[in-house]
Amino acid sequence: MNLLIDICHPAHVHLFRNFIKIMKEREHNVYIAVKDIPAAKVLLKTYGIRFIEYGFKSDSIIGKTLRQFQYDNSIKNIVNELDIDLGIGTSITIAHASKISRMKSFVFDDDDSSVEPLFSKFAHPFADYLVSPDVLAYERKKQSHIVYPGFHELAYLHPNRFTPDRKVPESLGIKENEKFFILRFNAFKAHHDIGIKGLSHEQKRKLINTLKEYGKVFITTEDRIECEFEEYQLKSKPEEIFSLLYYSNMFIGDSQTMTNEAAVLGTPSLRLNSFVGRISYLEQQEKKYKLAFGFKPGEFDSLTAKIKELMSFENLKEEWQRRRRVMLNDKIDVTGFLVELIDSYPDSIKDIKNNTDYFEKFK
Repeated sequence: MNLLIDICHPAHVHLFRNFIKIMKEREHNVYIAVKDIPAAKVLLKTYGIRFIEYGFKSDSIIGKTLRQFQYDNSIKNIVNELDIDLGIGTSITIAHASKISRMKSFVFDDDDSSVEPLFSKFAHPFADYLVSPDVLAYERKKQSHIVYPGFHELAYLHPNRFTPDRKVPESLGIKENEKFFILRFNAFKAHHDIGIKGLSHEQKRKLINTLKEYGKVFITTEDRIECEFEEYQLKSKPEEIFSLLYYSNMFIGDSQTMTNEAAVLGTPSLRLNSFVGRISYLEQQEKKYKLAFGFKPGEFDSLTAKIKELMSFENLKEEWQRRRRVMLNDKIDVTGFLVELIDSYPDSIKDIKNNTDYFEKFK
């Protein structure tokens, strides 16, 4: 088959990179499209994935709306030129293009519709298949909706797909038993981020001062780091972040994706932003598996209190690895599922609907 994957965010390079490799090994023609997103292009190059670049991203709603028509036309032209059979991605564009071409679309979405109302309104109705974690089954009940027991992050951080490298923290001068923390500060520029608050500058300063009492602090940011915090900026290769998250004593930030990445790796994961209480997959990590903690913007003191409480916890990392094993027992190797879903299409659709034990083989 001829497959087209549209990359809309750096995290989606990780979501699909193992899938891309396996599908190419199975002799499918796999093409990657990406907008001018520097971090995503760096990751694609890091993993040796060739891509077709189209369009520029805009930060404003008006700009995003106007550019969407350009995106749709560009992808439609790629689809027609390459005779694409299936389009895969997390994008509105893939969904739209499937309605003006012979291509069928699989749109992957792990966010609640209330969090991303525009995406739900303008992507979901156009997608041939919408694929989501089963924690969203309550709002995705159409025949064309496919829910699976997992998280996006388990496509690349499931133990079948990821082995942490102890040499990565060592390369930063971190000794084997030395405590260290990973912080992530978000830019909040997406359309669903309008009105969303994360950590303020003053809160970042207080957070760093609190953590410095326990160990080393490393910061990764979506946007340019503030001058005051440059000495803490993480200087490592993008692909090394997961080993650092695995070995770190704690993750703290205002990013949804990295919060869940740390959680599925078995690292205590704390976030502060306006999305807390609104994202089902993170609510599950917090309430069911107790791998993460969420705090709203006015609860910074509770966040710092939780940090101090956790740092007094004996065998913290061992306990979180135990909780991780409980979570993994319920979930699947998402890449394994994606490969069979697409490689065996359309028979896979029938199997999912008719076989109640379908997902057991991916555990």
